[in-house]
Amino acid sequence: MSDVKKAVLAYSGGLDTSVILKWLQDTYQCEVITFTADLGQGEELEPARKKALQFGILPEHIFIDDLREEFVRDFVFPMFRANAVYEGEYLLGTSIARPLIAKRQIEIAHQTGADAVAHGATGKGNDQVRFELGYYALDPNIKVIAPWREWDLLSREKLMAYAERHGIPVDMKHKQGGSPYSMDANLLHISFEGRHLEDPSREAEDSMWRWTVSPEQAPDSAEYLEIEYQRGDIVGLNGTRLSPATVLTRLNELGGKHGIGRLDLVENRYVGMKSRGCYETPGGTIMLRAHRAIESLCLDREVAHLKDDLMPRYASLIYNGYWWAPERRALQVLIDHTQQTVNGKVRVKLYKGNVIVVGRESESDSLFDSTIATFEDDAGAYDQKDAAGFIKLNALRLRIAANLARRKG
Repeated sequence: MSDVKKAVLAYSGGLDTSVILKWLQDTYQCEVITFTADLGQGEELEPARKKALQFGILPEHIFIDDLREEFVRDFVFPMFRANAVYEGEYLLGTSIARPLIAKRQIEIAHQTGADAVAHGATGKGNDQVRFELGYYALDPNIKVIAPWREWDLLSREKLMAYAERHGIPVDMKHKQGGSPYSMDANLLHISFEGRHLEDPSREAEDSMWRWTVSPEQAPDSAEYLEIEYQRGDIVGLNGTRLSPATVLTRLNELGGKHGIGRLDLVENRYVGMKSRGCYETPGGTIMLRAHRAIESLCLDREVAHLKDDLMPRYASLIYNGYWWAPERRALQVLIDHTQQTVNGKVRVKLYKGNVIVVGRESESDSLFDSTIATFEDDAGAYDQKDAAGFIKLNALRLRIAANLARRKG
């Protein structure tokens, strides 16, 4: 008999988590609470409620929460203030969703008196780490159940057989050979893994992509977009004020239309293996390019370089599940402080997979001084003779080393 009385399950309503729900009831003989997060994945979530009811879950123990605004405002935007990119390419679309899911799961556990939380991440992936580091950071005494590390249902065939034995509804796509890819989606991105993508030499078929047209099929005319920033966050597009989730939704639409944001990546997972995945992040790709453009105008040189030095560490913290760790919080304080002067507008041109910055301006915080930077007569604003002493001082150590080498050789 298990000592777990009540568990909150991160529940999508798909095959894996539906099997987990029944397995929890049978193995732990506990009451199960289902939690389904709406992060903008674009799927109908009410079927998850219907399936949970079929398993005997009480209506008051079925949570389907719209977290889209919180997701973008409190997780995506802070990450983009840092210009976070993992291993030079990945915009962390899956990684940044996990701390919010963990947060809400723990809140529901406290609200309902649950003594355990459960997730459907496998023992091979990063998500088990991200979820569980979040759980323990927010409730160090919570019991964590990770079925993929406990059961013997380690193949699709075994999952299907278990589902059939227990009357678990199975979608036709699984009966007919399964969905061709393992996918994860939210407002920031959609990812694809599995099947022929496990051969990194093979090109992803064009029919796989969901959010973006191929650059070859994108419109033949460019589209211009004006993006307004306040304190490093986007607050409006083309002169219209928008909420954070609406901003990202609109950028996804525009980016997808112009074939922007596709990525084919072999990444280094936290658990030690290399993994090939394909990603679509159309809105995030526009956001990254535009944010760097407004920072180039408003940030002090050394502050900008310091941010660039810290960014890989910040990105790794998010990728590895340390959103709630004190070092990430400390870095965020510094990053947010730098964004107080990141105000203004950026104009970009979207064309066949490209985001081209064509202008930036800030009435209140621009550090660009045309009277100094001009190639025309600057009327004495900059004394070019000053450069001679600066260069000689910086060359002193090089000259000393060169003279020593000459004497030796």
